[in-house]
Amino acid sequence: MRSLLLTAAVLTAAAPRVQAQHLQHQLSALFIFGEGEDPLFLGGTADPNNPDAVRIHGSHFVPAAVASNGTIISFLTNSIGSNVANFPVSAASGGSTFSFEGGVPIRTSNSSGPVFGERAQTLGRGRTLVALTRSGATFKTLRGVDLRNLQFTFTHANSDFEGCDSIAGGDCSLLGVPTLENETIGLDLALDVRLSVTAFLLTYGLTDRVDLGVVLPLVSTSIQGSSSAQINPFGPPPAVHFFGGTPEDPILTSSRFVEGSATGIGDVAARVKIALRRAEPVSVGVLADVRFPTGSSEDLLGSGSFAARGLAIVSARFGDFSPHANVGYLYRGGDFESDAVLATAGFDHLLSPWATLAADLITELQVGTSPLQVPAPVVIESPYRRVIRTTTIPDRRDDLVNASLGVKLTAAAGLTFLANGEWPLNRGGLRPDIIWTLGMEYNF
Repeated sequence: MRSLLLTAAVLTAAAPRVQAQHLQHQLSALFIFGEGEDPLFLGGTADPNNPDAVRIHGSHFVPAAVASNGTIISFLTNSIGSNVANFPVSAASGGSTFSFEGGVPIRTSNSSGPVFGERAQTLGRGRTLVALTRSGATFKTLRGVDLRNLQFTFTHANSDFEGCDSIAGGDCSLLGVPTLENETIGLDLALDVRLSVTAFLLTYGLTDRVDLGVVLPLVSTSIQGSSSAQINPFGPPPAVHFFGGTPEDPILTSSRFVEGSATGIGDVAARVKIALRRAEPVSVGVLADVRFPTGSSEDLLGSGSFAARGLAIVSARFGDFSPHANVGYLYRGGDFESDAVLATAGFDHLLSPWATLAADLITELQVGTSPLQVPAPVVIESPYRRVIRTTTIPDRRDDLVNASLGVKLTAAAGLTFLANGEWPLNRGGLRPDIIWTLGMEYNF
């Protein structure tokens, strides 16, 4: 046990960390088309070397961009970090489980157990489970919207200042007065986000009823993104807002492209599992784990906040068929993360002495309001009333419902190989088409 813990510590210390500019900053840069850090700052309009430029117009779209940029980018980065922190990891007590009666080990399970669901049985006093898994996903949608086709419309700030009414010839408290406030900027955003997690799991049977465990993840995240912005003029030339050029010959389009990757330790987790009732055919247990913000949130390697999970576990055994159910609560400490009610139901079935089929329905139901508050439509009142839809991202809950199907193959005494696929069944949150997992478990 001591040598295994030492090995885990060495792996943690030796894990590489590769980065250039932080990935979080690169995502934000997709909204920045000029110098500095202000999103949608119109450098051409505000160019002090351009005698026809009016500097004040350079920041007219910044307030709308700051609001949407802050919300969308924060949600994206925290969703990626949260997905990293909650990426599937092998069940705490996989493989064979035992109890000792009169000093003699007695098997308490027939199969190799579920892949991700939890069963009530513990490993048994002095027994150890070591697992190494590799999981990967490419994120495809945000609330059902294709990540390669996210669309935003940014509206002009309301320029209501002293003396504005006499200059504009109208009521400047209305958006659309003066006329230049009718101009908008459309932005198309395309993202490719890929994630892989190599996880080392160690569980030790402290007693017949108590297992202690630790999970050390090595995370690799890569992003590639592009954005293109188009100023939509309103009224005759010369232009009032432009990215470059002059009012008579304005540049009304601009684009950005970013790519990068980072690799390093993710959020380390510690677990404890307790068997409360061991009986045939039904057993009951509880599991608690905590995840520490050891992964860099700036490089999208971790959530950046503490999280804790508690589960009540009920499992049964009817010959070779072993159903299980888990119900619990997930607390997340991040500002852009919501807590969740957890529920998992599934089974593992011994197909042959060397093969186990495992299936689960895994749900994570959002508690409270979503941290992604979609910007509301903007109403321009003059010269005629029109409603601007600010984004194609819908306003909906970020519940997660996934189906999981896998197989465990016993190659030798105590050695099991596993393969699993997990598919989303709904459109909440940031989702891939599939999360694949390959791995091995050694139980001794």
